[in-house]
Amino acid sequence: MGFQSIAIDGPAGAGKSTLARRLAGALGFLYVDTGAIYRTLGLFALRSGVDPADPAAMEALLPRISLRIDYGPDGGQHMFLGQEDVTQAIRLPEVSRASSAVSAIPAVRAYLLEMQRGLAGSRNVVMDGRDIGTVVLPQADVKVFLTASPEARAQRRYAELSARGTPQDYAAVLADMIERDRKDTTRAAAPLRQAEDAVLVDTTHLDLEESFHALLDAVKRELKA
Repeated sequence: MGFQSIAIDGPAGAGKSTLARRLAGALGFLYVDTGAIYRTLGLFALRSGVDPADPAAMEALLPRISLRIDYGPDGGQHMFLGQEDVTQAIRLPEVSRASSAVSAIPAVRAYLLEMQRGLAGSRNVVMDGRDIGTVVLPQADVKVFLTASPEARAQRRYAELSARGTPQDYAAVLADMIERDRKDTTRAAAPLRQAEDAVLVDTTHLDLEESFHALLDAVKRELKA
């Protein structure tokens, strides 16, 4: 029997990382946060003084990056640049913007594609991102498009940043969220979209616990189908 894969796509701030990680734990699967991989590339670009939106510069930078994914005893995903654990550093707003630009570059996506598929080919995974069900794992056993309104997502991101001690103005967070959506849905390389066979889970009016159970119920239904 082969390994099972669950693909969760959706816009920034939809709660994909939090909910997918919890879903993986409930199912006994490995959680793969592909957005963290792009964020790590974005951080490396910023630290290297490279414009993350410059395709030629980013392609030239790829051979220089020492990127590693590690999983702790609890299954938690950690991102490393060389020997440095950058799991927290990649969550800063400026890194989010850089990762959005980086992820629009075809050479970057091609560079990371086999890494992502390799993880799914060696174990049961819950993998989240922007194009998992459409590009990375088009044959996934279950595909979910997890979303919420821009206002709800901005409020959640605002609370998350405040809790981390890096507060931002809500209006700025919302504007950034809307711009991120525009870029993600209109980019030429693997734009954000709902796969035709994906289940829609909208958490606009749900709290965290309700959102998790909505996702878990949807996935269990699909696995039984």
